Amino acid sequence: MIHGHLEDFLTGETLVDTDDERYRQQLARLLVTKKGFAKSEIEPRLVIETLFAGCFVSSKIDFVVKLNGRRVMLLRYGPGSLVTRQRPALAAARVLDPGQIIPLAVVSNGQDAEVLESRSGKVLAQGLAAIPDRPALLAMMADLDFSPLAESRRERELRILNAFDVEVCCAGGPCPLPNAPEG
Repeated sequence: MIHGHLEDFLTGETLVDTDDERYRQQLARLLVTKKGFAKSEIEPRLVIETLFAGCFVSSKIDFVVKLNGRRVMLLRYGPGSLVTRQRPALAAARVLDPGQIIPLAVVSNGQDAEVLESRSGKVLAQGLAAIPDRPALLAMMADLDFSPLAESRRERELRILNAFDVEVCCAGGPCPLPNAPEG
């Protein structure tokens, strides 16, 4: 449902006002007002682009929290069941930054959340209140594993992200490459 336009809480940009975007804005406010992160410590709307078997996918990463120069927590929003959001969020946390794994991945539907350890995939905590605040995340950083994913696993994670995030067109197949000739 499109409601018009809204101003992005983090950047001030004008965005299309949808129900999903309203949840994203609530999560951004939560990170700043309740969890204590500065707006400048949150990278919004990052993208990972993949192309496998002729299927181009642009995976959106809603927020990445960066502290002391390191990406430490990734957050992806999606409506519905959180368990279905875990695997693509883990893949994104493992491949977004080739120089490191983002050690924590959070999945949220705007009403609930799960905090995952990105390397193992283990659920560490549940609920919006369980998302670490700035002081807790700073305290955790010394014990988190930022080491990069082995190159042999990187392509597998990109394929997983591609498969989970592919959009299906009304014709029943994957959407074509952008700017591809029709026919």
